[in-house]
Amino acid sequence: MMINRRNLLAGSAGLVAAGALGRPLGFGRAFAQGAEPNFTPEAGASLRLLRWVPFVPAEEEAFLANTKKFSDSTGVAVRIDKESWEDVRPKAAVAANVGSGPDMVMSWFDDPQQYPDKLVDVTDLGTYIGGANGGWYPGLESYAKRDDKFIALPLCAIGNAVVYRDSHMKAAGFSEFPKDTAGFLELCKAMQAKGTPAGFPHGKAVGDGNNYAHWLLWSHGGKMVDESGKVVLNSPETLAAVKYAQELYKTFIPGTESWQDVNNNRAFLAGQVSLTANGVSVYYAALKDPAMKEIADDMRSTNLPIGPVGQSVELHQTSTISIFRHTKFPEAAKAYLKFLYQPENMNAWIQGASAYCCQPLRTFESNPVWTSNPIHAAYAKASASLRPNGYAGPLGAASAGAMADYVLVDMFAEAVTGQSSPEDAITNAERRANRYYRV
Repeated sequence: MMINRRNLLAGSAGLVAAGALGRPLGFGRAFAQGAEPNFTPEAGASLRLLRWVPFVPAEEEAFLANTKKFSDSTGVAVRIDKESWEDVRPKAAVAANVGSGPDMVMSWFDDPQQYPDKLVDVTDLGTYIGGANGGWYPGLESYAKRDDKFIALPLCAIGNAVVYRDSHMKAAGFSEFPKDTAGFLELCKAMQAKGTPAGFPHGKAVGDGNNYAHWLLWSHGGKMVDESGKVVLNSPETLAAVKYAQELYKTFIPGTESWQDVNNNRAFLAGQVSLTANGVSVYYAALKDPAMKEIADDMRSTNLPIGPVGQSVELHQTSTISIFRHTKFPEAAKAYLKFLYQPENMNAWIQGASAYCCQPLRTFESNPVWTSNPIHAAYAKASASLRPNGYAGPLGAASAGAMADYVLVDMFAEAVTGQSSPEDAITNAERRANRYYRV
């Protein structure tokens, strides 16, 4: 199912109609749970939002359509600035620290935890919206809260799943995709032998690099810190994860140590790799190009294999939306956020994103996008299944700093490329992690 403007508008119309017919859309239930906050934009207000570059055009189209509706109804102009995934984090941090620039930001993971005192308290909104819509997913909510206060609103999880060429998997001698990490390694070896290798990023990719590194660590039972925030990275489980990564890396296409978030998409669509992990955007990129019909028809998705830890443990790219305290128009900004989370608007955005953005609230699990195409199934539970990057300790400046510094990503990259022995790579990562976690 390819979401175009006509389908998007039709879906939005259907959702609005559902509300008119009295079907529960969420906000109407809030009155029994607490007072609804209302915000009156300041006279002459205008807003500027910094967001990440979209990978699914219809997602951006839906977001801009909601923004235009808000501006049309309030008279508040909203300027949308787009930056690459890697550039959002430093630009947001600069804006927070110098006290000027965009009024709002769509940021990554626990980035808001790096400058919580620079953000507007949106607890009134977070509490109301969550209570009115079945509750926030705990993992997403944890990224947006500090000391039981909302310093941001959870926006979405961008699901990460294995995408692969079904015919190439079968040509390598596998009738179905392996469920565990041992079988997964054997599949990658067999596909490499057939000239259809895998490829996962070991470069400083905000999304895909972190997703892969955390899965490697967690699937083998390793973790950066314990519940108290003490660094416990140097462990037998971490060593097993690093050694497993070394074996996988031998099956990869050359150059993955420099990959950023666009590279695995491009390699897969160019036929250079036949297996990687990505958001559903790679499927829609193939689907819209007639020259890639063979790839689109042959593409399948599945969740990452389960390792020795015995359960599915994955990091998914997550985004929150925050208001900077330096904004001159905090009431207008809060009004804008409230508007975006109204069920008809949020549902239209989720549907426009074509399963790329997984909903932040349980009410929206029933959005028809999740059952519109079998390839969406691996992405449907991202918000419910994600594990926060600071596991197993508390989220805060330390977890955000270690993530922003690519401590885990670099640990695996050092070892697989032979820059360091596995033991030295772990020791280096442990030392770097301790710079942030001073417990």
